[in-house]
Amino acid sequence: MEASSQLTLYGTTWCGASRRVRLFLESHSIPFTWVDIDIDPPAARRVEELNHGCQSVPTLVWPDGSVMVEPSNERLAEKLGVPL
Repeated sequence: MEASSQLTLYGTTWCGASRRVRLFLESHSIPFTWVDIDIDPPAARRVEELNHGCQSVPTLVWPDGSVMVEPSNERLAEKLGVPL
């Protein structure tokens, strides 16, 4: 798995959880790259690879290469060391 220097958020515009995670990151000024898998077929395939054939969103790929799928705000806050 390729490591990036920035958090990557794979999601869709119609997914409520994708919007929630995006808003959480923005509200805490966490830099990230947004990738809409509905308009980026290679990204959709990447999400399927990460999720054993499923297009589960939101999928976050951290700079260290670790992955979080459909995290709660609590899990995000813990990982990022930020308040809820």
